[in-house]
Amino acid sequence: MTTKSLFWTGIIGVALAILCCATPVMVGLLGAFGLSALTGYLDYVLLPGVVVGIVIYALWRRKPT
Repeated sequence: MTTKSLFWTGIIGVALAILCCATPVMVGLLGAFGLSALTGYLDYVLLPGVVVGIVIYALWRRKPT
């Protein structure tokens, strides 16, 4: 696999993991703090934040060829 295809595979995998695992945890935490009205907007903030974080990490870890 090329570096670019491996990068996109990682982004897709992380997005699926966030949808399956982190979203229910965040819903529970928001409910515990009385902010359950914000759960409708969770996917609009959570997924782009993770993608931006992965891109920043990938650019930081990229080795010059």
